[in-house]
Amino acid sequence: MKFILLMHTPTNGPYQLSGWARQDLEAHFAYWRRLNGDLRQAGELVAVEALTDPTQARRVRAGADGLPVTDGVFPESKEFLAGYWIVDVDSRERAYQIAARASAAPGPGGASLNLEIEVREVMREVMPTSPDE
Repeated sequence: MKFILLMHTPTNGPYQLSGWARQDLEAHFAYWRRLNGDLRQAGELVAVEALTDPTQARRVRAGADGLPVTDGVFPESKEFLAGYWIVDVDSRERAYQIAARASAAPGPGGASLNLEIEVREVMREVMPTSPDE
């Protein structure tokens, strides 16, 4: 079973890395390296990516002429997607265990951040493979 684990963080909350002390940043990133290494070693990690902050985000849609129309930056946002993991695990409960471990990443002073991690199963089949199906 594949799941995507989405890490949401407040835009002006405890996950503002630019204000952290160097030793807190080092501990925080060491935590992520351990988690990702453990998942890789267990054969459960499909993908992991950190995302840039919302000031670089844009929403894109097709205009009437089919050309891209962009909108953004969104300073009124209360939270943003900071990154994600895609894991391939045996059960939903295992995905929840991984999400809880990710949630517990250390912040300033080593205290757990208790980040919100959204867990969603990846759909197995989205569309038929041929027009006749």
